Amino acid sequence: MKWTIGTKIGGGFTLALVALVVIGWISYRSTTGLIDTAQQVDHTHQVLENLDLLTSTMKDAETGQRGYIITGEDSYLEPYNAAVGQADQILKEVRTLTQDNDRQQARLDKLTPLITDKFAELKETIDLRKDPVKGFEAAKQVVLTDKGKTTMDEIRKVVGDMEDEENSLLKKRSEDSQLSVEQTHAAIIWGTCIALIFLSVAGFSITRNISKPLNEISSAAERIAAGDLSGSVTVYNREDEVGRLSRTFSQMNHSLQDMAAVAKQIAASDLRVQIKPQSNKDVLGNAFVTMVDNLRRTTSELAEGVNVLASSASEILAATTQVASGAAETGTAITQTTSTVEEVKQTAQVSSQKARAVSDSAQKATQVAQAGRKSVDTSIEGMKKIQTQMDSIAESVVKLSEQSQAIGEIIASVNDLAEQSNLLAVNAAIEAAKAGEHGKGFAVVAQEVKSLADQSKQATAQVRAILSDIQKATTAAVLATEQGSKAVETGVKQSGEAGESIRQLADSITEAAQAATQIAASSQQQLVGTDQVAMAMENIKQASAQNVAGTKQAEIAAHGLHDLGQKLKRLVEQYKM
Repeated sequence: MKWTIGTKIGGGFTLALVALVVIGWISYRSTTGLIDTAQQVDHTHQVLENLDLLTSTMKDAETGQRGYIITGEDSYLEPYNAAVGQADQILKEVRTLTQDNDRQQARLDKLTPLITDKFAELKETIDLRKDPVKGFEAAKQVVLTDKGKTTMDEIRKVVGDMEDEENSLLKKRSEDSQLSVEQTHAAIIWGTCIALIFLSVAGFSITRNISKPLNEISSAAERIAAGDLSGSVTVYNREDEVGRLSRTFSQMNHSLQDMAAVAKQIAASDLRVQIKPQSNKDVLGNAFVTMVDNLRRTTSELAEGVNVLASSASEILAATTQVASGAAETGTAITQTTSTVEEVKQTAQVSSQKARAVSDSAQKATQVAQAGRKSVDTSIEGMKKIQTQMDSIAESVVKLSEQSQAIGEIIASVNDLAEQSNLLAVNAAIEAAKAGEHGKGFAVVAQEVKSLADQSKQATAQVRAILSDIQKATTAAVLATEQGSKAVETGVKQSGEAGESIRQLADSITEAAQAATQIAASSQQQLVGTDQVAMAMENIKQASAQNVAGTKQAEIAAHGLHDLGQKLKRLVEQYKM
């Protein structure tokens, strides 16, 4: 039978109620029998009392009769007069009390005329005693006939039979009453014992049937609440609440074991797990599904970003290395150009001295003009080389500026990835906190992701600071390059003017004095311009040194960014998807 716990408990109470009803019914019947027996006993006692009263009344009538016959005093007739009315009432009472007993009614039918005869005999003697003529003797003669005695003996016999009948009934009813009492005691005692036995057995069975599995389920629940999912829950093949509860607890234990296994796989960086929620209302299962999907998506995006970062870092490293090499070559060229400018300066000084000596010797002026022309040609060629190298430096600096901007964009992307990773770590920590004890493993993963995001932000900040220094140095290099280009253009122009002067000097020796003066002035201007070129080249040299130092810092930062990209790549590769 498929009984529920409520049905079983209700059955136990019903059994107790039935036992109480049976005992109550038996007690009621026994009590009713006792009451009936007691009423019958009382009825018998009433009959006996009336019979005794009837005998006593008849004796009083005889006593009154004898006293009056002997004394003739009317006062002795009081018992007789009282007995005359009382006897009829007693007979009527006895007849009413014994109306269900035919034998007693028959005896009453026999007793009534005897009492009438007795009272007639008594009245006759009393009347004779009252007669003044007949008097005492006449009454005495009637008494001596024994008629009254015979009648009284018959009355006593009938009354005795009636008393014997009632005593027999009284004895039987007393025995019935005692038997009823004994039966009542037995019924109550045995009924109570049997009811206690049945109720004890039923209570023990119901309690054992309910408490034992509930204790086992409670122990399993306490073990699960303490985080121990290694055990199993006993499943009872029952259709009541205990069976359903055991099956539900077993399903819950298996579900939690599955969730724990999933959490261990996630903690081991394995995101290939497949989670099937128990239902749409499975909060923990749906949260794990969402968490794994978010981790997969975030890890994929992070992997893509790390790949982009690693690739960009490699390109930046290669470009920075190239820029550093170009900057070193530029420094060497600038050093050579500075030496050349120093030589031009010395040549200009010599040209100035030669121009002062032109007025002393025209021949020397021609030679000086030729030497000056050669020097100017050499200076022009050197200035052109300087201009070419300055153009190369400008292009390198522009490329360095563009690459610095690309690095800034990549750093912004890395910073966005770090912010998203940090936000994901916070969300993951919140989900892990909601999961309670089962989310501790995932909380460790979330903490590692957050630490990685913080390291990425710190590295991004360092690279951004270095990049800012590089951009400042690049800007200074651009300005210095522009100034150098202008100075080179001025030097080329001045060299052209010097060449033109020398050509004019070669063409017109006659105007040597004027040409010497002009050459001296041009030489002086050339000397000043050469000094300016020398100063500009010194500035360019310093800017180039700063550019080389900034490029070295950019190269170091690129190495750090490259190492960071490789580290992020290794961390991301730990997750299996």
